[in-house]
Amino acid sequence: MSRLRIKWRKSSIGYSKDQAQTLRALGFRHLNQTIEREDSPSIRGMIGKVKHLLTVEEIDEAE
Repeated sequence: MSRLRIKWRKSSIGYSKDQAQTLRALGFRHLNQTIEREDSPSIRGMIGKVKHLLTVEEIDEAE
């Protein structure tokens, strides 16, 4: 299964509270943080909700 490298690149200030909560649920704590998560439908759904605040990149298992 592939993995996703997700970077939080834009602040959630000015957006709805549930979007900030989605960022926390993904595991972000501060701006410009990069995390890696397994690719799954639930993670994709959370990314879709806040895609305007994130940068997403698929990575191979070989890396």
